[in-house]
This record gives sequence, C-alpha cells and structure tokens, in this order.
Amino acid sequence: MTQTKNNKTGEIVAAHKHSGHGGIVSVCSAHPAVVRAAAELAREYGAPLLLESTSNQVDQFGGYTGLTPAEYIEQTRAMLPADCDVTFGGDHLGPNRWQHLPAAEAMANSEELIRSYVAAGYEKIHLDCSMSCAGDPVPLPDATVAERAARLCRIAEDTRAAMPDAVPLVYIIGTEVPVPGGAKEALDGVTPTTPDAARTTYRIHRETFAAHGLGDDVWARVVGLVVQPGVEFDHHGVEDYRPERAQALSDVADEFPNAIFEAHSTDYQTPEAFKNLVRDHFAILKVGPALTFAYREALFGLCQIAIELGLETDTDLIGEADAVMREDPVDWQKYYHGDRREQRLLRAYSLSDRIRYYWTKPRLAKAVQELLDVLGSREIPLGVAHQYLPLGAEACRARGEKITADSLINNTIKAALAPYYAACA
Repeated sequence: MTQTKNNKTGEIVAAHKHSGHGGIVSVCSAHPAVVRAAAELAREYGAPLLLESTSNQVDQFGGYTGLTPAEYIEQTRAMLPADCDVTFGGDHLGPNRWQHLPAAEAMANSEELIRSYVAAGYEKIHLDCSMSCAGDPVPLPDATVAERAARLCRIAEDTRAAMPDAVPLVYIIGTEVPVPGGAKEALDGVTPTTPDAARTTYRIHRETFAAHGLGDDVWARVVGLVVQPGVEFDHHGVEDYRPERAQALSDVADEFPNAIFEAHSTDYQTPEAFKNLVRDHFAILKVGPALTFAYREALFGLCQIAIELGLETDTDLIGEADAVMREDPVDWQKYYHGDRREQRLLRAYSLSDRIRYYWTKPRLAKAVQELLDVLGSREIPLGVAHQYLPLGAEACRARGEKITADSLINNTIKAALAPYYAACA
C-alpha cells in the first residue's frame, strides 16, 4: 500500500506520547448545526476536525440515519467549506447492531460493516467487540473480544491495502466501553477501570493481533484504549472527573509505547475536568449529546425570545417537539421512565438528549424553520438574548458578531464545545 500522507489522529497521539500535552476532540454528531460549529472552532484553534459516526447511526444497511458510510461522508462534506480538512472516524464498530443474532451471523455483518467504513474513507476505527451475541457468555471473555477485534482489523487492513495512496488507518481498542448516549438509570458513582484490567486488555489484544499476522506495523497504529476514567452522565446528573481516583489508571498509559486512552461520555464535564483528562492521558475526548443538547437549548430559548419581541409563529415549537416524540416514541420510550410528568420533563431536558433523533422529522423540521423565518436576520437586543441564552449571547459579543437567531444557535453550540478544543490545544 502506498502511503503518502500521515494520519492526523496518529500524529497527535504520537505528540502526546512525546510531550504529555495535547489531545484531540472527537465530535460524534451529524447534525448540520453541530458540524458547522465544530468546523469553525477547529479552524479557530488550528486543530484537526474529527467527526465520528457510530455503528448504530451509520452502517452498510443504512443505520438509524438511513445512510451508508459513503453516503454519510458525502452528506457531511457537503455541509463543510470546500477547504475544510476533516477526518472521519467510526465508533463502536463491531456486532453492536446485531447482538440479538448468533455470533457467526453477527460477525459476518460486522466484517461487512468494517469493509464499508474503510472503503468509504474513514481513517480512525474503533474495534468494539465487547458485547455478547446470542448464545455468548455474559460478560464476554477478553480473549474472545480480542479474537473478534483481530478478525475485523484484518478485514480493515486488507480493504485499505486495495486503496491507492490511502492514509494508514489508526485503531482504538478496549472492552470497558460506556453505554453510547449516557447511562439509562440514575448514577450512583462510577468506578474507573482498574490498572490490571487495562494492562490485560492491551496485552491480550497485542498477542491476538500477532497471531493473526497483524504485526508491529499494525500494532503501532493501535493508538487508543477505551477505558472508564470515572466520568458519565445520566438523565439529570453528571459524574465529574476526579483525578485522584484515576491516577493509578492514568499511570498505565506510560507503559504503552504508542497508545493513550480514549474517554467516552465526557459530555457536560467542566473546562477544568477536560484539561485534567488530557493531562492524565485520556487525550481523545468524545462528545455528542451535549452538543445537540446545546442546539435544543438554543431553539427553546429562541422561542421565548420571539415571544418577548412580540413575534408570532403558526406553530408552538416546544409543544410540537413533545407531540412528535409522543406520537413516535421508539427512540425514547425504553430510556425514559417515570410518570407522565417525569417523561415529559425527560423528553425535553434529559442530558441524554434523545430529542436529537427527531429534529429531521418533517413536522418538527417545519416548526424549526417557521421559528427561524419569523426571527430572520433581525438583531436581537443583548438584554433579551442574555436573559434566555447567556452563553450564546456572550460568545457573540466576544467574537464581535451581530446577535441574531443563527448566531445564537451557532455560538451556544460553540460554548459547549470550546472547552474541549481549549483543553486539547
């Protein structure tokens, strides 16, 4: 395989291994407003733009977005400036979507999933075979997880070898993978991965990769291990990073020649926590629901701003959002429990932000557009904007931007995302 370019994720990890500084933000969202904000912030910070899709979101059959990997990349690139240098990553790639099937069938689908991601141009691949399939023991032994991951890595390498002038792939491994989108139940403390568990995962994967003919060249591109540093969020709360609890785990990263840790579910952490995570070698920070939560927050705030300005729309966006979710509960019902009042609160304000699955529904998309059309490009008084969207209003001021509906949405998302880029710079 001719390799004329380097993998940016790999370069950043190598720099962190050398200096102990710097990291990379992994934006796990396909929402156009989030993608736009991430691209602009990456440019402001001189940082690479890494966008990731999950195996639930995008697969060879379309996933819940209806997009194949190639279609996802094509659609996402169309949202970005022509000169935007973006890297695409695939998250939780393995049998996650097919856990209800026997392992042989689930892994056959997983192999095709990997082929489709690599052939489409993804450069960062999370090999996640940690979940049990039908008939498997629970939990799945490390040796089985590593064996399945090695099978998928072999497929990825063979697929990439057939692509002229391709950027070499980098891989993420790890068996302690938090639930995508946040915890379903209330948190009662989160225990960090033990140092021995991290060492065992790393050692068994390395031995198994070698047994599959995946030698030192490939293993040098295993740049991250997914572990639990002790961060998580549920519907109403956040488990904040406490460095003292993760110190022993953090020290293990120094034992890996080419790898650091990847931290999932870092949404809603504090700016100081992001800095500490990167310092402690959890230097790939993944974020998703917090960014669409900020988008939802901006839209709900604009509804109130429109009322204050005496503007009328034909549709109550907040009421319409709840109605659309109640009429089509498939994407929230098994996650949001409690009585009717609690479920209503969760549909709007849960930190897991499952309303993000509904913004493309025609009725809701129409209601959003009606609100934006009413507000138009008019300048919103600072006091009114600050009452309902203070972070977005202050970010507009700091950037010298006119305060409008569009700039408030953009800057509210940026306010949620900027601490990530600041910590990783």
